[in-house]
Amino acid sequence: MKRNKFFILAALLLVVVFLTSSSMNKEKRIKVGDKVPVFSLKDQNGEIFSIENYIGRTAMVIYFYPKDDTPGCTKEACKFRDSYKDFTDLNVKVIGISADDVKSHKLFAEKYNLPFTLLADIKNEIRKLFGVKGNAFGLIPGRVTYIINDKGFVQHIYNSMFKIENHINQALKSLLIKDSL
Repeated sequence: MKRNKFFILAALLLVVVFLTSSSMNKEKRIKVGDKVPVFSLKDQNGEIFSIENYIGRTAMVIYFYPKDDTPGCTKEACKFRDSYKDFTDLNVKVIGISADDVKSHKLFAEKYNLPFTLLADIKNEIRKLFGVKGNAFGLIPGRVTYIINDKGFVQHIYNSMFKIENHINQALKSLLIKDSL
């Protein structure tokens, strides 16, 4: 009897996971050619960052990452740091976004000497606004990079949890190609 209850409970859990992941797939995703959504968040210094101040003035690289000071995210942030001059030479603002709070971002930026903006999306509202998905069970937030042209349109998207250095390479490659949006 207990064994049957276990199998029924396990089957129900699988159905819930399937339905949850199916409904997540129906969320709106930002696509190439879309206008970047307007949002504001606190940066690592506790200051309000509003994307409206940059749309129409500069291109942007907005990268969503899972968590501060973890091996993959540190590797990605340090690669953006090491390539930062390449981005600034192209008049591009680099912005990292995760659900970590302002204090965590401040410590992360100081520890690794990160010269770019880190935004605290503690409620994952901006992640949802962009449609950035996590892994199949939603346990690990996704790693997605958006290249926004100086007119405020999405020029390129790169999505890979594990090919971390490709986020930086794809962003630079996309920025060097004349966009038509």
